[in-house]
Amino acid sequence: MTIKPAFGRPMRTSQFSFAPTFTPVNHGSFGAYPRVIQEVQDNFQKQCHERPDTFIVYSLPGLIDESRAAIAPLLGVETDEVVLVPNATTGVNTVLRNLKWEKDDVVVFFSTIYDACEKTLASIQEHTPLETVNIALDYPVRDEEIVRRLGDTIKRVRDGGKNVRLAMFDTVLTMPGARMPWEELTQVCKEMGVLSLIDAAHAIGHIDLKHLGEVGPDFFVSNCHKWLYTPRACAIFYIPFRNQHLIRTTIPTSHGYEPISPTPPETPDGKTPFVHMFEFVATIDYSPYLCIPAALSFRRRICGGEEAIRTYCFDIARAGGQRTAEILGTEVMGAKFEGSRMTECAFANVKLPVRFESADEKGFQAKDGERIGMWINRRAVQDFDTYLQIKYQPDGLWVRLSGQIYLEMSDFEWVACRLKELCERVEKGEAPF
Repeated sequence: MTIKPAFGRPMRTSQFSFAPTFTPVNHGSFGAYPRVIQEVQDNFQKQCHERPDTFIVYSLPGLIDESRAAIAPLLGVETDEVVLVPNATTGVNTVLRNLKWEKDDVVVFFSTIYDACEKTLASIQEHTPLETVNIALDYPVRDEEIVRRLGDTIKRVRDGGKNVRLAMFDTVLTMPGARMPWEELTQVCKEMGVLSLIDAAHAIGHIDLKHLGEVGPDFFVSNCHKWLYTPRACAIFYIPFRNQHLIRTTIPTSHGYEPISPTPPETPDGKTPFVHMFEFVATIDYSPYLCIPAALSFRRRICGGEEAIRTYCFDIARAGGQRTAEILGTEVMGAKFEGSRMTECAFANVKLPVRFESADEKGFQAKDGERIGMWINRRAVQDFDTYLQIKYQPDGLWVRLSGQIYLEMSDFEWVACRLKELCERVEKGEAPF
């Protein structure tokens, strides 16, 4: 039986565990999950506490299989092409640290890359000959321009005698919160013979992924704890059968690893070596993995299904972002920008009314932008019990707001008024430098 959803504040108070005074407008960073999912996790943890060895050795493998089987249809892929890892960063590290990098190998990525992913590449460069090329993106930018820049960059690097081995990009960016043309970027990689690694941290439970298997990227990892309503930490790691031989070890290497041998290793229950390798990766709390079926059930029964969730989250993000911009007297990034699908997600990026020096206006120095953003963020936490994701872009400060089933227009109006007050305090010189 599906219950007609009551999104907004009724959902927040009846299903989630936020503090009464906390206003959660930044769902995208760490996610949130309903109380009923917490109860499911508590039950799994209780079983593990009661019989640790029995649960971990005998119960856990089958329960993980149930989660993989439950999530695969949402991606349009085979169950044995999906394993579970704690987070997207782990999946990205697993790919990048398994590939053998040789002289003249290059990874290309966009300047909007998640910071941890860029630092992973920098770390690998300390002990391998890997090279990287950063493709500059300034938002808003047309989808076709993003796709063109990837293809042109691959060609230019190859013309210089280098081997573009892999391209890394997102489905939905972290900052600014924007949908990328990941399907078209994947196609470019296929046509040009480049491996594609998609950091899809913000994808599952957020955008439609039923065509993932058809699109066919080489590596894809997405956090379930951000938008799918599982506890932290839980992510799906999709690697098509054709590429599973490239992943020789988990991060860290654990019991499922098998040295290269002419004799295929025997695995329990007829599982593939790839699936078996990820089944147990050191001693951690695996209970978030086991909550995937319950999260999917909640989304179906209580929320009305994936399309109902997407429609509400996208709509409230657009309307709430626009209302925030009206109160601040500013704009929503990309709201009227043709040729881009960047706003087809549950994020809204709103410019803050803090003036920075330009050719025709006096204001703060660009070098102070990050510090002003940090001050606004800190004051929002301490003065108003909310958290704001703020970043300085070349043309000023922007706040990223998340649309979610537990938010409604009044939440955006409330945060807009708080932001207006904080920006006025900045203009009056309250922010320290």
